[in-house]
Amino acid sequence: MTTHDSILGRLWNRRDRAGWRNFGIAMLALAVAFFFALLSAAAGQQGRIWFAGITTLISLGIAAWVAVAIVPALARRTSLRWVAYQIDYRLTRDGGIYLAAVAILILAAVNTGNNLLFLILACLLAGILTSGVLSRAVLTGVEMRFELPEHIFAEQPVLAEMELRNEKQLWPSFSLRVVGSKKAPASPEILARPVFFPYIPRQSAIRQKVELRFPRRGVYRQDSFGIRTRFPFGFFEKTREVPSNLEIAVYPRVEPTDHFYEVLPLLSGEMASFFRGRGHELHSLRAYVPTDSARFVDWKVTAKSGRLMVREFAREDERRVMLVLDPFIGPPRADLGKLAEAEQTERFERAVSLAACIGWHFHEIRSVMQFRTNRFSTPMAPAGEVVYDMLRELALVQPDPSAAGGAFIDDLAGESEVFKIILTARPQRTIPTGLWSSSYFLFMDRL
Repeated sequence: MTTHDSILGRLWNRRDRAGWRNFGIAMLALAVAFFFALLSAAAGQQGRIWFAGITTLISLGIAAWVAVAIVPALARRTSLRWVAYQIDYRLTRDGGIYLAAVAILILAAVNTGNNLLFLILACLLAGILTSGVLSRAVLTGVEMRFELPEHIFAEQPVLAEMELRNEKQLWPSFSLRVVGSKKAPASPEILARPVFFPYIPRQSAIRQKVELRFPRRGVYRQDSFGIRTRFPFGFFEKTREVPSNLEIAVYPRVEPTDHFYEVLPLLSGEMASFFRGRGHELHSLRAYVPTDSARFVDWKVTAKSGRLMVREFAREDERRVMLVLDPFIGPPRADLGKLAEAEQTERFERAVSLAACIGWHFHEIRSVMQFRTNRFSTPMAPAGEVVYDMLRELALVQPDPSAAGGAFIDDLAGESEVFKIILTARPQRTIPTGLWSSSYFLFMDRL
């Protein structure tokens, strides 16, 4: 191995010339200051007070110049962030047994005065000191990166990627675990299980795939992560906290449920009935696809061509669907017990999940869709352009107990040209009559 390829060769090539020059000047100046200090002490012993005072001032002046001019420049070139790491220590069971043995040995050594016991005690204490130094060296200089997919659905496993980078130039890191650390209990954390990194070489990065599963929709936050190790002896568990402001919105589940399979045939029939006859001008003929209705089959052309052909009308492309979720569940009632309130909340969650399934269905069939709640609305556009905005709102929406909740549905009666699918908890008698002819209602109390 040549000098250029060796560790010393790499360090020599990466040396900070200006920093070493300032360091050399500082050492030379301090040596001169030390010489004048010795000269001042010798003059003072000989009674030469004036000469001793002058040399003392010269020595102090040189030292002050180094402190003001050289030391800040050297400090700016030093990476102090590794020194500033706060590391928490926790005594393990093995460490407790070890310290108990040390305490017994201290009593025996003090009572007997045996030099061999003092020698063994010194070795044991040195082991504790060595453990602290090595564990801090393992934890410092390690940077973390955690990447999550852009779109995450509840109850579906997702793969995230965690990376630890060891920025130390000389030393590797061993036996690191990354754990989630949570300060605010308001929202669930993202990383629930630790991720283990057995070895990270110097100046290298190691990546690991992490499988995550989120049981419910909503916002998940991670206040901080902890990089933890028991290296080298396992006497103490050391944890270095890494601040984090990671926040994600988990969408509701979009896999079809039993409620969705029950609703879909009824929904398809209502939509076909609403749009029937709205287009009269023949636009074109095309091949039949399984999603086409049999009433549009042109049997004459089918008989001539030998394959199923359907008619397209000029206004078929104007079919638009509005999906509406009404979060109003009514004001809380004192006569309802906690079990009834929990059931009401569970119905609302089923309604949110059903809305997500219906919206995703329109996305898969490339429909034109608009989604609305009492506080949010997407434009009428191809479902692929608005589906993730809809899912993000469904991830955040909460039941609305206000007395004015659900009033926005009354304003939809005037939009009779758009077929509406409305999920609501309002009683049927409170729904405007004009909405029934252009809407399909899904009542939460029946879900």
